[in-house]
Amino acid sequence: MIAIHQQVLTLEAFLASANIEESPAWEYIDGSTHQKPMPKTRHSLLQKRLLNVIDGHTDDYTALPELRCTFGGRSIVPDVAVVAWDRIPLDNNGEPEDNFTQAPDWSIEILSPQQSANRVIDNILHCLSYGCQLGWVLDPGDYSIMTFLPNQVPQVCRDERPLAMLPTVDLILTPRQIFDWLKVKR
Repeated sequence: MIAIHQQVLTLEAFLASANIEESPAWEYIDGSTHQKPMPKTRHSLLQKRLLNVIDGHTDDYTALPELRCTFGGRSIVPDVAVVAWDRIPLDNNGEPEDNFTQAPDWSIEILSPQQSANRVIDNILHCLSYGCQLGWVLDPGDYSIMTFLPNQVPQVCRDERPLAMLPTVDLILTPRQIFDWLKVKR
């Protein structure tokens, strides 16, 4: 029997790699790298609407697409990262630092057909263990949204069930409202 030694990549080496900002983004989890699937039309429509709706209902947070979040030994790229404005580090010019090294306040992932649900859930759980207040995993395949809150059992929401929301985001959404955004009116 031949032993094969696989070299584990360090987070620092990953962050220094030239290809990590290619589209789709690469993530670093437990010493290995994983490229996210390329978003398709339904994914992109849901992402765009979530960004606009969330930003339109809060002055305390901003919703950012594909923000690299490096913390707790991982470097992940949620489909939507919602971050409190006062948690975004600023440089000497009062502009945001390019590298975000904290968990987002709210991490939203939209499953693609070829994406591993467990890998996405693992990233949400990692975020929660580092201070994230809310996680959502949207599954367009069965029109459900799994919500995650710290120290609580995840909930699968369908139809008209109101979704968990950050306390100061003045917004009530249901899975039906979100997935109805996919019905294109011509």
